[in-house]
Amino acid sequence: MMSEDLQQYAHLPLKQKSNRVWRTYEGGALIDRWKNIQPETDGQMPEQWIMSTVTARGNGRPEDEGLSLIETEAGTIPLKNLINSNPELYLGEELAKKYGTTGVLIKMLDSMERLTVQVHPDKDYARTVFNSEFGKTESWYVLNTREINGEKPVVYMGFKKHVTKAIWQTHFENQDIEGMLDCLHKIEVKPGDAFMIYGGVPHAIGAGCFLMEVQEPTDYTMRVEKTTPAGLKIGPELIHQGVGEEKMLECFHYDTFTMAEALGEWKVTPEVLEDSEEFTLKTLFNKKHTNCFGLRELLLEGTYTIKNNGSFYVAVIYSGEGTILCNGKASQYAQGDEIFISAAILEITFESNSASKILLCYPPS
Repeated sequence: MMSEDLQQYAHLPLKQKSNRVWRTYEGGALIDRWKNIQPETDGQMPEQWIMSTVTARGNGRPEDEGLSLIETEAGTIPLKNLINSNPELYLGEELAKKYGTTGVLIKMLDSMERLTVQVHPDKDYARTVFNSEFGKTESWYVLNTREINGEKPVVYMGFKKHVTKAIWQTHFENQDIEGMLDCLHKIEVKPGDAFMIYGGVPHAIGAGCFLMEVQEPTDYTMRVEKTTPAGLKIGPELIHQGVGEEKMLECFHYDTFTMAEALGEWKVTPEVLEDSEEFTLKTLFNKKHTNCFGLRELLLEGTYTIKNNGSFYVAVIYSGEGTILCNGKASQYAQGDEIFISAAILEITFESNSASKILLCYPPS
């Protein structure tokens, strides 16, 4: 299709087709539940990538894995193609000029097993080591949990007070997994908990966590476990991303924290922005925490209109169903939908038929 033909879709809310991604850990049953897929199955596709223009990194995987596909009247079109047809129209003028891409990656992630202990680069490391303007600062919003083998769901993050780089390196060289886990704060989680995970902070998601992850748009992950908890061997490329083990260890920030300091540094309390009989709008992650992305939650039992703020955003329907009114046209939304709303749409109205939880994801500010 000609780029002019693709630009017409910027004036409509655009739904994404399913976009499951292979990872080194197992999970995904709670994604199936959210998507109303039966049977609910755990496997090697435990993540759903949303409105992604980023390919997933993994040896032997399809080269376009992770890229989002959009349903249109003319058929299925990659989101990347739509944006490239007119970045200013789809993304907004400021974002298009600064990045030329969305600047954000959104995931739904469901872990049946603990993820490997890992770290992501901050912007300085990403710039010097990967020649990337984006690091991988990320956020977690816990949506649901389950007990796996009787274990309560937890996350790990941040070095305890006793940790030094030498201690961490020794645990890595010896592949002392328990030693590495003991270096990190272990935090029990429940639905509604929210955390910022800045580049350089060591972390791991435990078994039984279903969460939304909003992050910078890269797939750079440095891992210190050479075998997953389920016994899958991890190749060197997925350990150190091709930079070598010594350089990989430089990606970590070796600041140390008490538990209270760690929670104060990274746990986020949602705040109510607007409230009425028909809706409650909360902010989770905003400029107080990062300029890399934003996340809001709309609890809707009625009607709510969102006005354009100069850039695109994404609406993820966690629960409920209803109608979307946009540019004189009505369309339906339902649990499991992921909707791209371009910068060309000046306002859009959601009308709920049943109580709805809508997660609103925003690009860099």
